[in-house]
Amino acid sequence: MPAFIYLASQSPRRAQLLEQMGVAHRHLLPNAEGDLAEDAEAIEAVHPGEAPARYVQRVTAGKLDAAVARLARRGLPSAPILCADTTVALGRRILGKPADAAEARDMLQSLSGTTHRVLTAVALQHGDLRVAALSTSQVRFDTLSDAQIDDYIASGEPFGKAGGYGIQGRAAALIPRIAGSYSGIMGLPVYETAALLRSVGFLR
Repeated sequence: MPAFIYLASQSPRRAQLLEQMGVAHRHLLPNAEGDLAEDAEAIEAVHPGEAPARYVQRVTAGKLDAAVARLARRGLPSAPILCADTTVALGRRILGKPADAAEARDMLQSLSGTTHRVLTAVALQHGDLRVAALSTSQVRFDTLSDAQIDDYIASGEPFGKAGGYGIQGRAAALIPRIAGSYSGIMGLPVYETAALLRSVGFLR
């Protein structure tokens, strides 16, 4: 069994959680001209009527497909490849990463005073074996004032995060209650990830 896994994600939070687990990893990211065929925006586009759970699992599988092809194309040593994707769902409405301050404000106003779901799908491939898991948690937001929303947007924290917030940052002060996996809300559910790694023999 290899001494490391590939992490096909740019998220520093996912890398941090793997380090917390004691899992050695190397990044496997698209960065060369040969990777231009990978269309992340197309993979992440929401299909009409698509349920949040189906969406996040499909996106994760698509990202893993691209990472497996990337590994073969680059001729890198074989090792398990890990992918994950997180989405925030308010009912059936899928909240992705806000494109600008106006979209971040709309998301935060929608989440204010409500309980929403955070779904993180994880998929792992080693050789021909692929395993996957889904973590679903609930997050309750306090009722937010316009000033609180403005201050949070001004911090820059909403950008690059599903739902327009990061629970590991300043948003923690706005969240009175969660139910589920804190690490899953961050972007990589540790328990489910460890179970997948055990299933391919990487962890005991």
